[in-house]
Amino acid sequence: MHDHTEMPTVVFNRIPPTPPAPPVKRRRRRPWLVAALVAVVLFLGVAGYAVAPLRSALPAATIDLALPASMKIPGSAPRLSWPRAGQGMISVPGIGTLGAYGGDKPLPIASVTKVMTAYLILTEHPLDAGEQGPELTVTAAQAAAYPGERGRGESVVEVRAGEKITERQALQAVLLPSANNMARILAAWDAGSVDAFVDKMNATADRLGMTNTHYTDPSGLDPDTVSTAHDQVILAGKAMALPAFAEIVKQKSATIPVAGKVKNYNELVGHNGVVGIKTGSTDEAGGCLVFAAVITVAGRKVTVVGALLGQPGANTPVQLDRVFAATKTALRSAAAAVGVHTLVEAGRQVATVHGPLGTGTTVHTAGKLDVIGWPGLTVKLDAKLPTPAASVAGGADFGQLTVRLGGGKPVTTALRTSTAMEPPSTWDRIRQHR
Repeated sequence: MHDHTEMPTVVFNRIPPTPPAPPVKRRRRRPWLVAALVAVVLFLGVAGYAVAPLRSALPAATIDLALPASMKIPGSAPRLSWPRAGQGMISVPGIGTLGAYGGDKPLPIASVTKVMTAYLILTEHPLDAGEQGPELTVTAAQAAAYPGERGRGESVVEVRAGEKITERQALQAVLLPSANNMARILAAWDAGSVDAFVDKMNATADRLGMTNTHYTDPSGLDPDTVSTAHDQVILAGKAMALPAFAEIVKQKSATIPVAGKVKNYNELVGHNGVVGIKTGSTDEAGGCLVFAAVITVAGRKVTVVGALLGQPGANTPVQLDRVFAATKTALRSAAAAVGVHTLVEAGRQVATVHGPLGTGTTVHTAGKLDVIGWPGLTVKLDAKLPTPAASVAGGADFGQLTVRLGGGKPVTTALRTSTAMEPPSTWDRIRQHR
C-alpha cells in the first residue's frame, strides 16, 4: 500500500492584460505656414544679395588717352640750301635742328674759337646790359709781344704797357676785329695763364655736351683747335642768351683804348636780320662763320643760330666772301621753312573717362594749339588730367594739354568735358548687381 502524500496546490493569480493605449490625436498640417516661412527666408536672401553692392564703394573712374605722347608736324622735312664744301647746321633754340650737312668730323675753326673765349669770360665775370665791368691792365710782356704778333700776320689790336681796358672793351676787341692778342690777355687775366684758361675751355665744352670739340688756344690760330658745326651751334645758343654777348656781337664797330675805332669783320651784321656772331679764317680752316639771325614768322620774332665751316678760298677775303654768300642762301631757305602750324585743332578728343556701370564722358581741347616749326618736326604732347570724381559736370574745365618743343616755352590749351557724368542710381546698382 502506497502512502500517497498529497502535494500542496499552488494557485497562480492571472495578471490582467495591459489596457490598450488611447489613440494619439494627430495635428493637422498647415502647409501655408511652411510656405510662408520659406518665402520669408527666400525674400531675405534675395534682398540681402540685391543690396550687397550698396555696402561697397563704387569702382574708381579710369581715363584712356586718345592722343599719342608726341606728334610730327605733317609734311616733308625741309631741304635747306647748303654749299658743296665743308659742314653746317641751322637750329632754332628751344625748338630743334632745322637742317645740317657735311657730317660731324672735327674741323679747324680758326677765330670761331673766340666764341668760347668770350662765353667763358662772361660766365666767370658776368656783365649786365651796358656794363663796362672791371679794368684789365696790359703788362709789359703782353705789349712787347704785339709787334711780333702783327709781323706774323695775326689779327691783333695795338696795345701798350700799362694800358687800362675794361672787360667789355676787351671783349669787343676779341669779337669784332678778332684780336688774337686780346684773347690771350683775357685768358691770362681770368685763369692766371693761357694754358690754365684752355683747360677751362675744354672743361666747359665737355659740360655743354660739345663732344667733338677740342681747344688748344683761346684765339683759334692753332689748327689743332677743332670742332663741328653741331657743337658750335650748341655754344652759340648758350652765348646768345647772355645779354652782354648779344649786345657786342651785333655791333658794327666799337671804340677801345689805344687801338681806337675797330670794325666788325662780320659783314652780314645788320642785314637780313643777322645779329652776330663770329667769323674765322685760316689756311687750314677756310672760311668759317657762326651766326645768329632774327626772322619774322606770322608776326612773331624767332631767332635762328647756325654755323658754316670749311669754305674754301685762296685767302681770308675770298674765304669770308664765300662763307657770307653761303650763309645768306642757307638763311633764306631756313626762313622759308619755318612757319606756324596747327598741331591740334579745337574740339579734338584727348581722352575718355570711364565711370562705374557704363557711365562716362569724353574730354576735348577748348582751343587749338599752334606751334612754330616746320614739317617733320616732332613735338611732345603732355595731357594733365585730374583724378575724376564720381560726378563730373558737362562742359567743365578738366585739365590742360601742353605742347613742348625742345626747351622752348610750352604752349597750352584748356581741356573740357563734353557731357556730364553722373554716378549710377541705386536701382542701377541693384539691377546690375555692382
